[in-house]
Amino acid sequence: MGRRAIALTTERRYWRAGFQHIAGVDEAGCGSLAGPVVAAAVVLPVEGGVKGAVDSKLLSAARREEIAEAIYENAVAVGVGAASAREVERLNIRRASGLAMERALKHLTLTPDTVLIDGRPQPCLGDHLAIVKGDRKCHSIACAGIVAKVVRDRLMGRLARVYPGYGWEHNAGYGTRGHRDGLDRLGPTPHHRRTFLGVQYELDL
Repeated sequence: MGRRAIALTTERRYWRAGFQHIAGVDEAGCGSLAGPVVAAAVVLPVEGGVKGAVDSKLLSAARREEIAEAIYENAVAVGVGAASAREVERLNIRRASGLAMERALKHLTLTPDTVLIDGRPQPCLGDHLAIVKGDRKCHSIACAGIVAKVVRDRLMGRLARVYPGYGWEHNAGYGTRGHRDGLDRLGPTPHHRRTFLGVQYELDL
C-alpha cells in the first residue's frame, strides 16, 4: 500500500447507511518492554480525511508529528487513553489494550455511532467492528494509530529524562540493544513490564 493515504472506503459504508460519528481506534506500545500501552479514538467529519494518514509505522517521527497536528485540527473529536505497565502485567497485554481503548473512547467529547478498531475484537468495548491490519485498511483507524504513537513517544521521551540509560527517547521502550544493555547495567524501573520475556531475560543474566 506504500505511503499513499488510506481511502475512506470503510467509513463511507457507514456514512451512506446514516451513521455520522464513526470512531476509529488503535493503540501503540503493545510490544514494548516498558511504559504504558496508549490508545486513541478519532472521529472524522463526514468525507473528512487527513492527507498523508497511513499506518504510523510507515512514517518518520517528524512526519507523524505533522499528521497528528492535522488530525487534531480536522477531527470532530479525539480521545486518548492508556493502561499502565502494572495494568499490563495484571491483566495481560491484550486486555490492557482493550482497557486503553475503552478509556480513549470515554475521553471523546461525543458518543460515536459506531466503533472501528484495529486487530481482534475487544469484549470490553461493546458493539464494534474489529479489522485485522485496520491501520493499513481504514483511514480513521490509521489516524488513531498516529495519535496514539505520537502521544506515547512523547511520554516515553519524558520518562527517559527521569530514567536515563535505557534510550527510551530513541526506542520508546522497545527491546533494542541499547535498551537491553541498560537493563543489564541498571536493572528494571517501575515502568518496566517485568512479566515480558525481554525483561525476564535480562533479569536472569
